[in-house]
Amino acid sequence: MARIKGAVNAKKKKNKVLKLAKGYRGARSKQYRIAKQSVMRALNSAFAGRKQKKRDMRALWIARINAAARINGLSYSKLMHGLKLAEIDINRKMLADMAVNDEAGFKSLAEIAKEKIGA
Repeated sequence: MARIKGAVNAKKKKNKVLKLAKGYRGARSKQYRIAKQSVMRALNSAFAGRKQKKRDMRALWIARINAAARINGLSYSKLMHGLKLAEIDINRKMLADMAVNDEAGFKSLAEIAKEKIGA
């Protein structure tokens, strides 16, 4: 039986990593060993970045809701508590969008929340 060498598969594997490292500076895009380390780190950072983006967006929505709530005489926590008591299920993304684009609609929600908490 003939011996099968691993050259083709090894070359494919290396080219895949070097393709991902395209655009990196110096040896990071040319040498396999260094490129592999850089790509692994970059992929880990990308994974963490996708999670961080979700946290950042939620913080932004809360800041926008809080600013609009204070204009209407409530704090963020009181507004959210009032909406929960009124059984109004609306997520923070939609509330933040209303706070920016639909001030009248947000004001009506704030009034409902005020009534429910008795403020």
